[in-house]
Amino acid sequence: MRIAFFDAKPYDKPSFDKYGAENNIKFKYFETKLNEDTVELARGFDGVCVFVNDTVNKEVIDSLYKDGVKVLALRCAGFNNVDMKYAHGKIHVVRVPAYSPYAVAEHAMAMLLTSIRRIHKAYIRTKDFNFSLSGMTGFDLHGKTVGVIGTGRIGRVFIDICRGFGMKVLAYDKYPAEGLDNGDTVRYVELDELFQNSDIISLHCPLTEDTDHIIDEKALEKCKTGVVIINTSRGALVDAEALLAGIKFRKVGAACLDVYEEESDFFFEDFSGHIVDDDILARLISMPNVIVTSHQAFLTEEALSNIAETTVQNLLDFFEKGECTNELCYRNGETKDCKTGKCF
Repeated sequence: MRIAFFDAKPYDKPSFDKYGAENNIKFKYFETKLNEDTVELARGFDGVCVFVNDTVNKEVIDSLYKDGVKVLALRCAGFNNVDMKYAHGKIHVVRVPAYSPYAVAEHAMAMLLTSIRRIHKAYIRTKDFNFSLSGMTGFDLHGKTVGVIGTGRIGRVFIDICRGFGMKVLAYDKYPAEGLDNGDTVRYVELDELFQNSDIISLHCPLTEDTDHIIDEKALEKCKTGVVIINTSRGALVDAEALLAGIKFRKVGAACLDVYEEESDFFFEDFSGHIVDDDILARLISMPNVIVTSHQAFLTEEALSNIAETTVQNLLDFFEKGECTNELCYRNGETKDCKTGKCF
């Protein structure tokens, strides 16, 4: 079995080589992203493996279908970069619904603590032997209210971490998790109540038509002054321009961003010797109360191993059994996990 592996990075290869060799799967690594200009590289392969910033639109799907590529293996949970409606009936799409929810949830909390306790600033200061505490005052997390949008595996782990800090949780999800709401320290609420009463808001939901710019100007108007926004999910959940305005007008107290809505042009690459021509990203990074990391929340040894193992198993299930429980299906206007094992 030969798989074209796009947007390959050095940290991807050890785990995929290991599990591939054990299961007679040969990965051909391409550093370039998959898009209309590079899709011809997939010709002659049995399947393609892509990540969050690869583009799988109508043109790419048509080309893959014409060349006989049967399966698109997402090595991630999100699928907003795939035109799922158009893919239906042409190419099977499988994903990794859970790799290490702890990796992402722990990174979200690490960013939050770094921000509110000014750890990043203290690190820079002490490197210059500056031990002044001026401007370093933070606040306790204990007793604060955190709004968690999205209560899947990652959201629930983040909630557990927050509860360990003695925080109260307001949760929102289109599909509430059974048994999570205890009527006290964790409650499901509507979005308006979450916005109005949360000191901190953390996003752990997929990017869909309903969640696109779920944090926008109107949402921020409803929030408390000084609210902290955390996004480790998908960049377009947050209207970056509205967030920047909220920071400038002191509505948003801090922002912790591991993702950015236009990140595909910059993230995972080194631009240290270049001028970044995205003014919004440049201004966000320049803000003293904004922390930006480069979509690295998933990047732990455990998560990389889990991603490779699950991706390889998805490919084996599809080619050897003709079905995969991690397949995505587009039905009745929505993309869902294929519970039957066969999508078409």
